[in-house]
Amino acid sequence: MKETLYVILITILKTALYFGILMLHVAYATYAERKIIGHIQLRLGPMVVGPHGLLQPIADIIKLIFKEDIIPSNVDKKIFTIAPLISLTAALSTFAVIPVSPQWFIADINVGILYVLGILGLGTYGIIFAGWSSNSKYAFLGGLRSVAQMISYEIALAMSIVGVIIMAESFNFIEIVNRQAQYPLGMFLFPQIIGYFVFLVAMLAETNRVPFDLPEAETELVAGYFVEYSGIRFSLFYLAEYLAMFCMSALATICFWGGWTIPPLLVKIFPFLSFVPPVLWFILKVYLHMFLFFWFRGTLPRYRYDQLMAIGWKVLIPLALLNIVLTSLIKYYL
Repeated sequence: MKETLYVILITILKTALYFGILMLHVAYATYAERKIIGHIQLRLGPMVVGPHGLLQPIADIIKLIFKEDIIPSNVDKKIFTIAPLISLTAALSTFAVIPVSPQWFIADINVGILYVLGILGLGTYGIIFAGWSSNSKYAFLGGLRSVAQMISYEIALAMSIVGVIIMAESFNFIEIVNRQAQYPLGMFLFPQIIGYFVFLVAMLAETNRVPFDLPEAETELVAGYFVEYSGIRFSLFYLAEYLAMFCMSALATICFWGGWTIPPLLVKIFPFLSFVPPVLWFILKVYLHMFLFFWFRGTLPRYRYDQLMAIGWKVLIPLALLNIVLTSLIKYYL
């Protein structure tokens, strides 16, 4: 009995620490995005609150917490209230099985990839509920767009990882990273370059980011599915979006970039790199992918809706199928 209570207590403390650090990263990811886009547009970004605007995320959090929570009179209040919680819970739950290093994880399960893909799919319900319950044409159109987009690109996203599963012969994240360490470059990036390309495009669509931000298109839908939300409820959707970005970046890091491991070839050339903590390598690779999100937002235009669907069904899915066939043939004959 005492051992069980001890395990439960350790798990709760580990979860609280893990999520606390994650939330801090999310807060400053918004700051990094505003700074990077500012420099892309030849301006400075946040500069007022704290030195170089470093306290701006804290100020934003305080502002959103104390803002008035407005609920329009004609909405379905129960569904309207629960929708942002569904999106946030789904986004947070994915990190329960994502390891940051061989020792840093909350749960190590054999079907980690299936769990993450399944939970990410549940987040779509929060967007559907928000769009439908708001009793707004803009929100409803944003919800419909998001459902069609996420269902289409979830297929491409899942299929892009199949090649990694074939090469690693496992659904377990730690085992996938360990298999990559056996390669000279320590990653599946080059043998799975087609799958990685499909994953990159699909992860942008899955997180509703530029150039696939049609569910939130400000020019025609004002803000899309969360147009009627304000205050803390609006911030929950905002938080869920950035958590999904971190989740996708972590997936790309684990499945294609060797996770927390250092390429053996690189260690031979620069032996001092072996002293860098694995967690730091993992964070660097995750932030490389986060930078791609920010870079694309600052440079790419938005696709038309017909172009969005055509890319998903006519380009990404055939490419993912081709990658699966090639990987299977190479694996079988070699």
